[in-house]
Amino acid sequence: MTDDSLIDAESAAQVGSVAARATGEVDRVQWQRWAAAVGDHNPLWFDADHARAHGYDDVVCPPLYLQYAVLGVAALDGLRPDGSSGAVSGGLAFPRAPRRMAGGETTTFRLPAYHRDEVEMVRTIESIVEKEGRSGRFVLVTWHTEYRNQHDALLAEATTSMIARP
Repeated sequence: MTDDSLIDAESAAQVGSVAARATGEVDRVQWQRWAAAVGDHNPLWFDADHARAHGYDDVVCPPLYLQYAVLGVAALDGLRPDGSSGAVSGGLAFPRAPRRMAGGETTTFRLPAYHRDEVEMVRTIESIVEKEGRSGRFVLVTWHTEYRNQHDALLAEATTSMIARP
């Protein structure tokens, strides 16, 4: 890092650390409400006979719902200007690059989650690098997140990135 780096020493020192940890229980009624609200009427989420006919033990939790099962609800007045709570970012500040935007996310689903599974999310800061783009310098932060059930079985893992600009 140089004196004019966008990455402060405190943030750089957090690479490899756990930025967030949360647990929650997946609940059939809640995921079915969520799926209906987002227009996802996949019978695997709603119809036990259909799910069993496709090799599952029962209806399964929509994989994208896992993050909602473990993250709490933030009060509107507690949100940052970018609309996020900062709860899963590990509190990275970047005083020289305060503007934030999502950089992307890829998720790999390993195993299904079932009603009443306890899910733990662990998000680790994988990297923080300064880059130069067409519109100038920016910071690219990458996290690795694992979702595991009460048996420590890996349900899903995600790589998420954020861009911070001056």
